Amino acid sequence: MPGGLSAQLMQIAPILLMVVLFYFMLIRPQQKRAKEHQIMLTNLKRGDNVVLSSGMLGKVVRVEDKEVGLEIAQGVTVKVVKGMITEVRTKGEPAPANDPKS
Repeated sequence: MPGGLSAQLMQIAPILLMVVLFYFMLIRPQQKRAKEHQIMLTNLKRGDNVVLSSGMLGKVVRVEDKEVGLEIAQGVTVKVVKGMITEVRTKGEPAPANDPKS
């Protein structure tokens, strides 16, 4: 056999390198972000100001297993799936311009 095992190894090496590269550049960071998002959702509590994936802002008034009650305006509460929350903002951030200061 001309080349034998070393020739076959040289043909497989670039494919293995690509698989390893994809894992460290794409798959692993995505898994890390998903884990951080899940931790953020489990630590969600009443009174947190959140941002939804649509860009809507709201204040958490009720937390259930898979859904959250959000107050999006004074006296207006909507039910939202927890997975749609992309960011939890701290209470110290500035309020939107049209909200009354308290």
